Amino acid sequence: MSAAQSQTTLESKLEALQCHFTWDLDPKSTFKLYRLRDKLEDIGPEEGNSWLGHIYNLRGFIQYKLGFTEDAQSFFNKAAEAFSKIRNADEGPWLVVNYGNLAWLHHHLGDQAESQAYLSKVNTLMNKYPSPSQDELHPEIYAEKAWTLAELNINKKLATDYFQRAIRMQPDVVEWNTCYILGLADAFKHSDTGLEADLLEKMRIAKEQDPENLYLALLYLEYCAKKGERIEDEARELARKVLRNPVGSYSGINPLLRIYRNYVSIDETVDLIEEALRTHPDERYLKRYAALCYKWKIVCFNYTRPNPSVIDRAISLHKEVIALYPHSFLEKKIDLANIYAKSNHGQAEAEQIYQELLEMDLEPGDKQMLYNNYAKHLNFDRHDRNTSIRYHMKAAAIPHQSFFRGNSIKALERMKYKGHMRREIEEFLEHLQEP
Repeated sequence: MSAAQSQTTLESKLEALQCHFTWDLDPKSTFKLYRLRDKLEDIGPEEGNSWLGHIYNLRGFIQYKLGFTEDAQSFFNKAAEAFSKIRNADEGPWLVVNYGNLAWLHHHLGDQAESQAYLSKVNTLMNKYPSPSQDELHPEIYAEKAWTLAELNINKKLATDYFQRAIRMQPDVVEWNTCYILGLADAFKHSDTGLEADLLEKMRIAKEQDPENLYLALLYLEYCAKKGERIEDEARELARKVLRNPVGSYSGINPLLRIYRNYVSIDETVDLIEEALRTHPDERYLKRYAALCYKWKIVCFNYTRPNPSVIDRAISLHKEVIALYPHSFLEKKIDLANIYAKSNHGQAEAEQIYQELLEMDLEPGDKQMLYNNYAKHLNFDRHDRNTSIRYHMKAAAIPHQSFFRGNSIKALERMKYKGHMRREIEEFLEHLQEP
């Protein structure tokens, strides 16, 4: 076989692998890759995390896409070590994706012999550990693919389907079922009809099967509250447990603060996050949520001018978080502008931040978020209705389906009925193209 034929054969074998390099995960921009890296870093403590191997595999792939090939290989190697420790075995079907990633990495690095060696390892594993279902992937592969799609927010419906397939073939893996239930709950998060009739019961059963998962316990509590149950005492009890645990995005701090905001009080929410920061003063993930809590207090809950000390604390936290997340700054800069707008002398600073952001070359979804927020700022803080309408139109005109597009369309409908630029809005909405 000629060298060219050998290369073609190798590439066709690589294309047939089940791994991150073949799952069409490629984000469209470097900014998105950095945001994903931030998100994975914020998952937090490694000890006891049953998804650690999957996390390292995805971090390795993102580092490769960012051009850090040495880091990529290091993370892929860490993934193999993590799987060995978690599964208490040196090999198994859970390594198929990892070895596939390493085969692709060495191929891109020009080391074809090493790439072929990992291909052989994949074939050995697949022959030794065939799928229980002849026409389907191994459940370990489905589970990792499902977790990856869900974590990247690419196709939640497909992720849920893959988890179902994995659970059907291997029903005794608790963390797969927990992630499946969390995915179902997330799908109904913004639903007008609420949860399916039996989903709350599924969440209750999953909580009993996975009693140490505080994230699941808090999500279940949140849905109980939505059904009208009083949950304040249980929320405070769970808060004690969350604050005792190491900090990370899987620890439950996000749903906990949401519950406190919606069903306890915004003041207790701020007190809770400040207590967490006193315990973990250097955790950037907590600082990010502290900034968010202060934004809630100032922008969402205060209809009069907030206390200057609260404004100062909010501004300080937002500036710190922007520095800690240099590639994920857009939302926090918008929040900072909105906080300045609520202060006595901050209108100029708010406008300056917005103008700087409006000059940036942003992706469609980010543009929608910016235009939608700027339109609200113009309407509520500067009372400039006509320019506000123009920016809601700019957000709606971008052919990208998102919360912000829908929110701007609803705002235009409301403003039309109040008589603001009625004919122009009607004509705009009539000719609006669906994404």
